[in-house]
Amino acid sequence: MAALSAWVPARLSRAARALWGCRLQRGLGQDAAAAGGEKAAKPSFSDEAVQNLLYKMTGLNLQKVFRPVKKELKPPTYKLMTEAQLEEATRKAIEKAKERLIMPPVLDEREPIDDVLAEDKVLEGTETTKYIFTDLTYSVPHRERFIVVREPNGVLRKATWEERDRMIQIFFPQEGRRVIPPVLFKDEHLGTVFQQDRHEDVLNMCIAQFEPDSADYIRVHHRTYDDIEKHAKYDLLRSTRHFGGMVWYLVNRKKTDGLLIDMINRDLLDDAMSLITLYHMLHPECPSAKEAKEGKLQGVDLIKAFAKTESQREGYIQLALQAYEEAMATSTAS
Repeated sequence: MAALSAWVPARLSRAARALWGCRLQRGLGQDAAAAGGEKAAKPSFSDEAVQNLLYKMTGLNLQKVFRPVKKELKPPTYKLMTEAQLEEATRKAIEKAKERLIMPPVLDEREPIDDVLAEDKVLEGTETTKYIFTDLTYSVPHRERFIVVREPNGVLRKATWEERDRMIQIFFPQEGRRVIPPVLFKDEHLGTVFQQDRHEDVLNMCIAQFEPDSADYIRVHHRTYDDIEKHAKYDLLRSTRHFGGMVWYLVNRKKTDGLLIDMINRDLLDDAMSLITLYHMLHPECPSAKEAKEGKLQGVDLIKAFAKTESQREGYIQLALQAYEEAMATSTAS
């Protein structure tokens, strides 16, 4: 693997783009059409055009995706490979990395359960604690599993989502999930973890602990994205499965200025264009989308038009673009 590691930095970009290029080009064409259709319905996170843009902005850095984890030290393994074997090993590594970058779903919060099935006054006061009854049939999907609660006052009701999650974890344990969520996920503790730049760890644990449409899952994700946006630490999630969800969150709330500046400063102009394209897809009524459509703007012109009409930090974006253009001019001259 030493030979593979040495080869990756020099040739990874070309190999990754070769594998992804066809899909991304098709996605950009669909995105342009979607942005131009004023009467089209607002796209969802799972739409193919949206997913293509988000994957493109996520990036594919093998050294980050396969970075070492803390575990027992073992001697390194060395392999002698031919050029063809090295090409095949790199292709398999890229495919495996793409699997690790599959984005978790973004769902609306589930509706609360507040259904009373019966009120048996004759049972009131017979018990001092509530009883939870759970259907343990293995073939029943957890979402359809019948779980009810008998209150001490005689009320028989359906279990709340929190009660359901707890009982399902007791009878059908899921690896990485606890019956009682760790205190780490409380708002007062998240700030301490964020100071250690462990945003990715928090999101990974959140995915294991909560259902994707639960209130806690959504709250923790939003808190994490807000902290990253506040401190401009976008690169912490780049080339991870969480980057696309963060971009979707920021674009929906029109909080893209910091991310756009970060992309320009890192010479990721194609990603900056993809970000603006996604913004126009979700906000087709904005002046920038109309100007881009009428003028068929691309590249730096598209970014300048967006900064002028949509951004609250136009000056910073203009400075970042100026530095980018000067660096490109210097590079061309040399």
